[in-house]
Amino acid sequence: MNQAEWHTQSPRDCLQLLETSPSGLGADEVQARLVTFGENRIEDTSQAAWYTLFFNQFRDFMVIVLLAATLISGLLGEFIDAITIIAIIIVNALLGFFQELRAEKSLASLKQLTAPVAHVIRNTERVTVPAAQLVPGDIVLLESGDRIPADVRLLALQGFETEESSLTGESLPISKHADIIPDPLAPLGDRKNMGYMGTSVTRGKAQAVVVATGMNTEMGKIANLIQTAEDTETPLQRRLDQLGKILVYISLGITAVVVLAGILHGQHVFHMFMAGVSLAVAAIPEGLPAIVTIALAIGVQRMIKRKAIVRKLPSVETLGCATVICSDKTGTLTQNKMTVQEIWAGGKTYHVTGQGYRPEGEFIFNGSGVRPEKRPELARLLQISALCNNAELVFDENIKDWHCHGDPTEGALLAVAAKAGYSLADIAQQLQRVEEIPFDSNRKMMTVIVRDASGRHTLLTKGAPDVLLERCTHILLDGKSVPLTKALRQQILEVNHALGSEALRNIGVAYREIRSLDSIKRMADPEVQLTFVGLLGMIDPPRAEVFEAIHLCKNAGIRTVMITGDHQVTAEAIARQLGIMTAGGLTVTGAELNNMTDKQLAKKAESICVFARVSPEHKLRIVKALQENGQVVAMTGDGVNDAPAIQAADIGISMGQGGTDVAKDASALILSDDNFATIVAAIEEGRGIYDNIRKFVRYLLSSNVGEIITMFVATLFGFPLPLLPIQILCVNLVTDGLPAIALGVDPAEKDIMQRKPRNVKESIFARGVGTKIITRGIFIGICTLSVFWLTWHNDPSQLQKAQTMAFATLVMCQLIQVFDCRSVEGGIFSRNIFGNVWLIAAVCSSITFLLCAIYVPALQIIFKSVPLHLFDWAVVLVAAAIPTFALTVRRAGRRVTRARLAR
Repeated sequence: MNQAEWHTQSPRDCLQLLETSPSGLGADEVQARLVTFGENRIEDTSQAAWYTLFFNQFRDFMVIVLLAATLISGLLGEFIDAITIIAIIIVNALLGFFQELRAEKSLASLKQLTAPVAHVIRNTERVTVPAAQLVPGDIVLLESGDRIPADVRLLALQGFETEESSLTGESLPISKHADIIPDPLAPLGDRKNMGYMGTSVTRGKAQAVVVATGMNTEMGKIANLIQTAEDTETPLQRRLDQLGKILVYISLGITAVVVLAGILHGQHVFHMFMAGVSLAVAAIPEGLPAIVTIALAIGVQRMIKRKAIVRKLPSVETLGCATVICSDKTGTLTQNKMTVQEIWAGGKTYHVTGQGYRPEGEFIFNGSGVRPEKRPELARLLQISALCNNAELVFDENIKDWHCHGDPTEGALLAVAAKAGYSLADIAQQLQRVEEIPFDSNRKMMTVIVRDASGRHTLLTKGAPDVLLERCTHILLDGKSVPLTKALRQQILEVNHALGSEALRNIGVAYREIRSLDSIKRMADPEVQLTFVGLLGMIDPPRAEVFEAIHLCKNAGIRTVMITGDHQVTAEAIARQLGIMTAGGLTVTGAELNNMTDKQLAKKAESICVFARVSPEHKLRIVKALQENGQVVAMTGDGVNDAPAIQAADIGISMGQGGTDVAKDASALILSDDNFATIVAAIEEGRGIYDNIRKFVRYLLSSNVGEIITMFVATLFGFPLPLLPIQILCVNLVTDGLPAIALGVDPAEKDIMQRKPRNVKESIFARGVGTKIITRGIFIGICTLSVFWLTWHNDPSQLQKAQTMAFATLVMCQLIQVFDCRSVEGGIFSRNIFGNVWLIAAVCSSITFLLCAIYVPALQIIFKSVPLHLFDWAVVLVAAAIPTFALTVRRAGRRVTRARLAR
């Protein structure tokens, strides 16, 4: 039988289909089934050997080009340059290698979620066996606190509830039953006669039959989705790959022309070959991959300070161009802590403040705070809430917050009582619990019997309001129990409906004075003739900081979509509160998704604000549908059920505190404070890092274009070489290193979060960067060549001095231009020149290196340079400033003209 259909069968039919019985399987049959089905484990995919992972790092296109450049440099005898390039390649390879080694831990985390042992019936005897030895047909026994060891069909149960939020997204424990559910396509959260591997039992006992083990379980399906989900190539990786190819083709083409033209003009073939190869090596910025890595790594350090932990470096930049954030509701947008927000008692409605399980908050009536002890009905309701309860609130010193041991609903009731000063310990000193009638999904109620100091007994009940109301004959008003009239009953039902329409989960509270414990025991149904006290409306509330975060995302042009396994009404209510649900926005359920093709979903996806009651497979479809529409998708989540979609998204984000290990290991970014607002900080950093990458790409390539123009034009006109091969390599060493790295850590511009996300398909040369590279490069080349020609033409015997002047001019042109590159749209004066101290230090170090190459005798021999005089430096500096300042003046003139036209 199809595993998905077990919930449609009766317990008896399931036992027959699995060829088992309530007395369990025999030892021989268990061994035979182990051979057939395998052990109950989450399987690992075959891992590549470590050396394979390492050598795979050298398959990148740019790395291959750099290896070729290294070989050429070595053949030319430029061993220092060759060693430098090799070092850069190895550092990058090691970074990628160690990232890959750490990247695939999801399956190990899934294994930790499976139960180590299971209690089963075999040959009529109850035994405890390793969970790995379970087989389909085994009869398992489950009770409160157990982790379910395999997918099971429930046979018989008593007050049985499970917590499935990590699998289904349902924020509340699920009350189970053993009845048939006829819909074969019912979502996991609605299959209330099933239990799933890795989920927890929160209440009651059950007997169940194993229907699926290992990779055939729902947990196994998720493991398989994680294994088969493809890692998406980031926009940064696509841009750099594109850049590498462009650089190689252009550089080799121009270099070939330079070499050929030089030979045609009578230059020595060997000298021109050396110059051409040096120019080719210089034209390809071999430091680019390292600078990108350094820029990303420094961005990662900044993000750690802002509570975002990056597991994959390129994800920093990817988040910066995200257009859609697909966010899980439970634990991500909400606190995953049930909280009482509204109370109706004595005909009055009270609003309760405070978050989560903290015993801090106020009771508000008509805009003013009230003291519960002054309101008899409210005080009685809170006391019953604390007594009719099996949960416990504990303060965790590690996270400095309160959390609940037990049912979250009961935890919320304890918390609201504590806000009024009613602790369970204090109440228990006055009222001692003597009996309990456990919660049952058929009765939908829980009752305890307490005895006071004088020996009087009281029956305290909580449960579903409509069910509880049917058993009430009186109501507590003005501190007295009065008959429950038809009008009062209708009023209570209306209040219950109103609270429910706000997605609140309502609990009713009632009591009954009784003569003695024995009189109750003699009654067939003691939960009758109750006095109704009031209603408590609770919800898993949104995180306070999420409101502002979503607003900031809207300003940045980023849409937030809620994807949850929770009910539609609850999801829509939270979405409306947070501003996720826009005018005309749609809500789609998992059942509706099943009836949509991928094309229909992609067409409709842009209008959908909320996806409710969805499964892990649905989440994957949603992410891929948005990606089909050209969206860059960030997927946040904390549960096991989120992991496949997190991995398939362009950028996967998990919660550091409340998230499962599976979600963390599948993600690229972890929010250490579980704060949705941290995503906004990460987006800001991502955008800033991409801006910085564009800055140093513009800087490096315009500098290299300047070098190419200098050599190209000189060769075309038959001039001597204005730059020697060693000088070309030295220019790269002086200008491509520290200044470019310093640009990579430049602070973000002020308006960075007011911009719309860039188009994922845009080239790294878009928005004027390509034009600036060409124009600046041409100006640099012309100025450098002009200084060379004037010096050489004035005295042809001073060729070495002319080459030194060109060498100094080219370096200074680039070092002045680096300040112009700090602004994406503005010029050299649009930002504080001293706003980046690292850049100042880098430029100073480069100038020092240049002076050493010109004035240190030993280096003069290596670089074929001669000392320059004061007048020579004046010429060099004036020429070097022209490319930057001329274009700055031109840009300012254009702004003035545009302003006049606008007026």
